[in-house]
Amino acid sequence: MTHDVATAGAPPAGGIGFFEKWLSVWVALCIAAGLALGSALPGLFAFLADLEYASVNLVVAVLIWAMVYPMMVNVDFASLRHIGDRPKGLVVTIVVNWLIKPFTMAALGVLFFEVLFRDMIAPADAQQYIAGLILLGAAPCTAMVLVWSQLTRGDATYTLVQVAANDIIMIFAFAPIVALLLGLTDLTVPWETLVLSVVLYIVIPLAAGWATRNWLTGHARRGESGEAAVARFTAMVKPVSILGLLATVVILFGFQGQVILDRPVLIALIAAPLIIQSYGIFVIAYAAAWAWRIPFNVAAPCALIGTSNFFELAVAVAISLFGLHSGAALATVVGVLVEVPVMLSLVAFANRTRKYFAE
Repeated sequence: MTHDVATAGAPPAGGIGFFEKWLSVWVALCIAAGLALGSALPGLFAFLADLEYASVNLVVAVLIWAMVYPMMVNVDFASLRHIGDRPKGLVVTIVVNWLIKPFTMAALGVLFFEVLFRDMIAPADAQQYIAGLILLGAAPCTAMVLVWSQLTRGDATYTLVQVAANDIIMIFAFAPIVALLLGLTDLTVPWETLVLSVVLYIVIPLAAGWATRNWLTGHARRGESGEAAVARFTAMVKPVSILGLLATVVILFGFQGQVILDRPVLIALIAAPLIIQSYGIFVIAYAAAWAWRIPFNVAAPCALIGTSNFFELAVAVAISLFGLHSGAALATVVGVLVEVPVMLSLVAFANRTRKYFAE
């Protein structure tokens, strides 16, 4: 996580901001800060952990809303009118995200923690780690995919079509898929908490973003287009989203810091199926896009959407379902640890293989 986007093989920054360009550095610094603060100030993090209501940690909830809401303003559901313009990319995205990825992640979790690592991890703990992996696998990326798309010079409008379609599907499919897969691993599914999490972390931010976007387009300044008004607003609130992301990373690694420092081998064990899943899903989506002759500016974002996770949702739901210090929560935090370096390596690979795709 010490390389920046430029050295990862991305194209020149262009519209990429300072934060996105050095994303791996900021996340690495926040992980280190979280680990250090968690060890130095355990009382503070214990106090923050106790700030919860109805199994929802209030600190995590506020930070996730702060992180996700500005991104949701960018989701233009009106872009869905372009859904039939180039359907191939959308088909790949939907098939990979909803018919392949959740099930391969669950299968890898069972393979690793009930077979390969069976003698290294207690059965009860193994079930928790599998649950965390399932939550990650069932939550395709929403917010950060806009960054990955920019880094590969993806078609911005089409990326919004993919994100909008994914978000609508997620409202209805996330809870049933998670419930099905958790049931298959013999974990009790608390439906009320699961549905509450969907409402809190998907429906409310999406609705708030949609309402804000509609208000902005209807109250643009004289001579300013609706899209320009949205761009001006999102540029203004972008620091809130950035601070939300960085603070969330610090908090999460502060909560789990002692476990991470005391049991580095465990972290490596959890990371193994996540890394295999990430690269495997990218290969499936990217190869399908190449074989189907999908243009690169659609193919790259659709493969990256399938690979990346809506880790904010996965973390929040894991905490709500299983508790802040649970194995499931730890697995989702390891997902954050894996996500950025893996995604940057895939962005670099995509940019280097652009020449093999139609433009």
